Amino acid sequence: MPLSYPRPHRPNHARRLTAALTTALLTAGVLAGCSGDDGPQSSVDAFLSGWRSGDLQAVGLIDPTGNKLPSTEVTREIKELSGELAATPPTLKRRGEPKVTKDIATATVQVEWNLPGQARWAYDRELRLAHGDDDQWQVIWEPRVVHEQLTKGDRLALRRDAGARAAVLDAAGQPLVTPRPVVRVGVQPDGVTDIKKLVKDLDGAFKAIRPALVPAVDLADLPERVAEAEPGAFVEVVSLREEAYLQIKPRIYDLDGTKFISAKVDLAPTREFARAVLGTVDPAQADDLTAHPDRYVAGDLVGHGGLQGRYDERLRGAPGLTVVVERPAEGGKLESTGTELFRREPQPGQTLKTTLDVAAQNAADGALRAESRRSALVALRISDGAVLAAANGPGPAGENLAFTAQVPPGSTFKVVSTLGLLDRGAVTLDGPVACPKTFTVDGRSFKNSDNFELGSVPFRTDFAKSCNTAFASLAPKLGGDGLAAAGRALGLEGQWDLGTDAFTGKVSTGGSLAEQAAASFGQGTTLVSPLAMAGATAAVARGRFEQPKLLLDPAPAKPAAAGEQLKPESVAALRSMMREVVTSGTGSALKDVPGEVYGKTGTAEYDDNPAHTHAWFVGWRGDVAFAVFVEKGGASTASAVPIAERFLRALPPS
Repeated sequence: MPLSYPRPHRPNHARRLTAALTTALLTAGVLAGCSGDDGPQSSVDAFLSGWRSGDLQAVGLIDPTGNKLPSTEVTREIKELSGELAATPPTLKRRGEPKVTKDIATATVQVEWNLPGQARWAYDRELRLAHGDDDQWQVIWEPRVVHEQLTKGDRLALRRDAGARAAVLDAAGQPLVTPRPVVRVGVQPDGVTDIKKLVKDLDGAFKAIRPALVPAVDLADLPERVAEAEPGAFVEVVSLREEAYLQIKPRIYDLDGTKFISAKVDLAPTREFARAVLGTVDPAQADDLTAHPDRYVAGDLVGHGGLQGRYDERLRGAPGLTVVVERPAEGGKLESTGTELFRREPQPGQTLKTTLDVAAQNAADGALRAESRRSALVALRISDGAVLAAANGPGPAGENLAFTAQVPPGSTFKVVSTLGLLDRGAVTLDGPVACPKTFTVDGRSFKNSDNFELGSVPFRTDFAKSCNTAFASLAPKLGGDGLAAAGRALGLEGQWDLGTDAFTGKVSTGGSLAEQAAASFGQGTTLVSPLAMAGATAAVARGRFEQPKLLLDPAPAKPAAAGEQLKPESVAALRSMMREVVTSGTGSALKDVPGEVYGKTGTAEYDDNPAHTHAWFVGWRGDVAFAVFVEKGGASTASAVPIAERFLRALPPS
């Protein structure tokens, strides 16, 4: 007797259909094909489409006993079974044509879920259909359609293991960020006797910590948080590096209500250590979750800014994922059944190896520590261009002034213009060049710092004493593009690939005679970054340009080609003059620093007020070239040069 769809006027329809289904499924003879005009494949395709869209109204649905099911009930049950995966329905695909055994058809369906982190979970399921008296194929619904191990009431759930984040390494291959001791300072509400006094005492203690060790601690909401907490709770105030805590331990340890928890947290050697270059690693923020819902979940650690941000995917690796079955327990709470349906082990991240040198970076950070103005210091190894240190003083969090500032170089650019003049034979070390108090070009008057004048002196003296008027008078000998050509020979304006953002400079070219005169001593439209000037200085010391490098692994794909060898006689003369800057010129405060120091001071006007100036010093000692920049630093001898001295005295000899 052929299976027929149960009709309402048949009182024993459910029992007869169940028997027919069982008989048909056990029958050995299998016929390929379909009954009815469209065959079972149309019903299969309609069901798969409705599963994904959440609308099954176009599909006939019955349970395994043959009872008709409302489409809304099946739609709801599919959503419930899908559990935590319901928001991203699977991709569904029919594999071939259904096979028909009498009035039962069986279709193979591929179910593919796209899980977070680009994980793919695919498996095949069997979908059964019954051919009814009305010549239509009805889908037999049961939870096993979603997955063979699911029963009514089950839920799919995700378990996620973020895995280990890889380290950023220094030049020696050691992690820059490692577990370091911290102390969590907190308050226990039932121990507090006077919250106002406690806030005042804590605030005074925190402000006594060296700023480099701790950011400003805001205690404004502490009274409210203490009032709302349970009496025995630990209300955290701040986590301090152990060395910061020890500075103020005598002042806070015995305060009423204070509690302390020791722990270890992944931290750089110091709070300021190459902070803008490295970036930070923080719990996922709302912006992260919104921008990448398939990549991050609440609680994930995410790189922000610097190398941590740019290479976040490489460093974090791929999270581990497990799909498990949950079931409502007493009280309706979902509990795992212990059944795992899918597992992907976490894949550890890949390290980044940098050229940073811990000793050099600490020296650079220490040199800027006392500076209250925005400032930067970049140090390069001359022999290979490796960035040894990149430090930034006070300023917006994450701002890498050392690499991306676009500011006039002032008189440090006399290194570039002098190279151009020497290459053209326009000057010699001892050839006389006048240094008047003022020099006028096309109606524009140029003067020297503090209005000094030297008279007619050897060019080397003009350079060592940083005479602006001498360089303004020599500008025509460079021509319209001579300064830019000299700058490019030292790597300025190049296409550098460091693996992070960097400004390589923009050198004034052409323009009026007055613009050319201003550009000859680093004013006008010329702009540079500390990194660009450190690279140019290293090129003079080395004898040719080589692009600074920060990343060793992964190595940047398109680093700039090495420059041509500079003219030996020009470079020798320029080096001699840069040494005289230190021995008898504007950088003489450095003459007692151990080792032979070469350099050039610079004061750069940044608006129409001559009193408003940035301060610079560029130079080298041994195998280390460096550039110091202080925004609105005034005279370089009062700001940039002392920073250079602190750096060189703290830097181990190369």
